[in-house]
This record gives sequence, C-alpha cells and structure tokens, in this order.
Amino acid sequence: MPGVTKEQIAQAKEWDLLSYLQTYEPHELKRNGPNEYYTRTHDSLKISNGKWCWNSRGIGGRTALDYLIKVRGMDFVGAVEALCGYRPPPPQERPKPKPPKPFSLPKASRFPSMMLAYLQDRGIHPELLQACIQAGTLYESQKYQNCVFVGRDTSGRARFACLRGTRDNFRIDVESSDKRYNFSLLAADPECPRLAVAESPIDALSLATLVKLSGGEWRDSHYLSLGGTAPRAMIQFLHDHPHVTQVSLCLDNDKAGLKGMELLEEAIRENPDLSQRVKLVYHNPPPAEHGKDYNEFLCRVKAAQVQQRQREGER
Repeated sequence: MPGVTKEQIAQAKEWDLLSYLQTYEPHELKRNGPNEYYTRTHDSLKISNGKWCWNSRGIGGRTALDYLIKVRGMDFVGAVEALCGYRPPPPQERPKPKPPKPFSLPKASRFPSMMLAYLQDRGIHPELLQACIQAGTLYESQKYQNCVFVGRDTSGRARFACLRGTRDNFRIDVESSDKRYNFSLLAADPECPRLAVAESPIDALSLATLVKLSGGEWRDSHYLSLGGTAPRAMIQFLHDHPHVTQVSLCLDNDKAGLKGMELLEEAIRENPDLSQRVKLVYHNPPPAEHGKDYNEFLCRVKAAQVQQRQREGER
C-alpha cells in the first residue's frame, strides 16, 4: 500500500484502543463499571472486553487504528503513521472473559395479576395488554412478579427481554438479550407504513393507548421500544419491515430524548437503503406541560377524564 509497509500496518494494529488511550490520552477515559469505559468526547462510545462500540453511530471495532479512522476521521495511511510513532506497551495478561450465558426467558407466572394491576394503574388499556399477552410479548415472571417485555425476531423467536418491577423501580435487561430485537407492538396490517418509536415498552404502550382514547385505531401503526435512545432496534425493525416509510420519533421531552431523536433521524439518513425508502421522519415528543414522557402524558389525560366524568355526575 502506498505510504506504509505491511510491517507498519501490523505494528499499528498492535494497539488496542483501551491501551492506547490509557497511555497517551488518559484524560479521554471515564470508568463506567469494573471492566467498561467510555470517552469524554463521545459518551456513547463504550470500551469493554477488548472491543469498542460507538452506540449512537452503530459502529465499532477492536483496535486504536479502527478508532482513529472511524471516529477521529483520519485516513488509513495517516492513522498507521501516527500509531507507528508510538511504542506499544507489552501485552498484559488479562483474564479470559466468561462466555455469556445463553439467552433464556424467565419462567412465567400462571396468574399475572400483579403485572395487569400495575400496567393498568399506569394507564395502559386492557385491550393492548391482552394483545401483547396473546402475541407472547408480555407476561409476569414467576419469581418476583416482574413485568417481562419480550422482543421477537420476524420468525417469532424470542431474542430480547427486559424486566420491570411491579412494586418498585427495578428494571433490567435479561442476560444475553439482543437489543436489536426490542419489544414491539405490531400493526394489524403487516404492510403498515407507519412506525412510532419510544424509549421504553410502557411508553410504546402509552402511545397506543392514547390513540385508542382519542377514538383512533391503534392497530393502524407499529410501535417500538428502543430500550433507551440508541438506534440499533429501530434500524433492525426498519430492515425487517420494508413497507415502513413514515417514522414518528416519540422519545422523552428532556435533553437525552431530544438529542436521541436527532441521532435517530441521522442514523436513518446515513443509511443508504433507509434514506431512500423512509420519506417522513418527524420528532414527536410529548407536550412539555404534560410531563417528560408519554406515560406521564397518558396518566394526566386519564386523570382529566376522570375529573370530567365526576363533574358531569354532579350536574
């Protein structure tokens, strides 16, 4: 290759990103757990187990060479030459990471009374809960009686699950979940062109409930939870549902949600296939005066309806 030799390329690839940053740019590193870091410049760029992933852009790699090219924007020759100007530290003996456990759904309770009571108390319409139960995307765990929201691929295989406490704020993803396949509520028509995207399963169900309460047909749209603000679940859903041409971004009305919507739209526009197909992407956070997220908005709408019925009953 013009400008660099095979030996120089091999030398540059000796640098893993964590070692490079620890040695020459330690100010860039912030610890995010016993074996995980993120960078100060890009807080969605995580480094763990010898790999790095820039979650907001959906790119990653192993080496510092990958990082300089994909994140810093350096050309290949320049990045190789830069790394060859440093002397890599001797390789450290690192314990081999334990292999991840196979993904497995928690055992289900036979009587999901806690789950149903909790979600109805959050304002979710019973019709939507029954639709999810029948689709196998929602149930109550036998242990601790948590809500279990299940994500399935197009073949119906469970690939993801997250738990939500019915008594407290406990929430966690089931180990080895694949976050590309997050919880979704599908439209009646498989060729439906509309998708609404929310941060959490409860917000996705709240969106559908608000449509129903307004007299609309909630089955006229797909609903997807991202499990946060990263784009990977949305990108996977759009690839799996090629008829979707309209995306409503319904993330929280806060700093993270507003920034997340910008990054989601950017992820669509930067994808060669999706940018041609998806014709409409609009930002649709909940009204600021009605709360931060769509479940808060739903709860206030339902409270207002109760007050209205009480006033009518007093007449």
